[in-house]
Amino acid sequence: MPSHALISLDSVIVAVTDDAPRVLVMTDGDAQALPSGPLDLLAHPTLERGMRAWVAQRTGLTLGHVEQLYTFGDRFRDPREAAGGPRVISTAYLALVREGRPADGFESAWADWYGFLPWEDWRAGRPALLETRIRPLLREFAARLPENHARACQCFGLEGWPWDPERSLERYELLWEAGLVAEARRGRETAATVPGRPMARDHRRILATALGRLRGKLKYRPLVFELLPERFTLGQLQRLVEALAGQPLHTQNFRRLVANAGLVEATGQQIHATGGRPAGLFRFRREVLHERPAPGVGLPKAVREA
Repeated sequence: MPSHALISLDSVIVAVTDDAPRVLVMTDGDAQALPSGPLDLLAHPTLERGMRAWVAQRTGLTLGHVEQLYTFGDRFRDPREAAGGPRVISTAYLALVREGRPADGFESAWADWYGFLPWEDWRAGRPALLETRIRPLLREFAARLPENHARACQCFGLEGWPWDPERSLERYELLWEAGLVAEARRGRETAATVPGRPMARDHRRILATALGRLRGKLKYRPLVFELLPERFTLGQLQRLVEALAGQPLHTQNFRRLVANAGLVEATGQQIHATGGRPAGLFRFRREVLHERPAPGVGLPKAVREA
């Protein structure tokens, strides 16, 4: 067995376009993957600069603000280790950008985040697949391991438990443990899985980690403004927050919260939407970063099963 490890630098690059959260992906064999590459001990002075270099080399994109997300080091998380190669430890980063057309000559594309994690999108109400697919399959899993019944209810908001939007990683890991996602079935006989596009290696787990991190930070960091143009309407801001939270917001309560928090200021300009009333344009008040320690836009309350 190899006695050394390979360090991979992975990036979750997020944009919100047409009210849909999207992630930049690449092709890896017959699956999609996050942009990544190995740490070069000579060429990369830091992990972050190495990640930025790989993103630029593989996607043509120059990143602005990024933050370290998590380090993933489980054994056999990468098929190269199972084939006799070194253990692969991934340091993942989260970046928020405004979507642009991928540069010519690069095999990267934007993909709908909820195409990979469809049970996370509650904007139109409780997803039907929770009842038609996930609940029955989790019942079978809990019947084999009764101690997992409470975990399933807590993670997926079943039997009176509230749906917590921040528990996206726990939900994916439970589905993986139950063998209900395609990544858990690789190399084995086909069995029942839940809807959602698989990704290479454990990149869908990394994606679920990033979603939970983003949703948590909505409460205390104004990250959403990294995804908006300099001038925007309050409707655009609300739809963007709803897209990331995966839940609808009460319009008046949301606008009251934004106003009371001093997050935005009016520009005195308006935009004339087709068939509608003119909407005022606003900008982010960067001064709020120095006025208090946790200037977030908040999340809707947990939703309980009807």
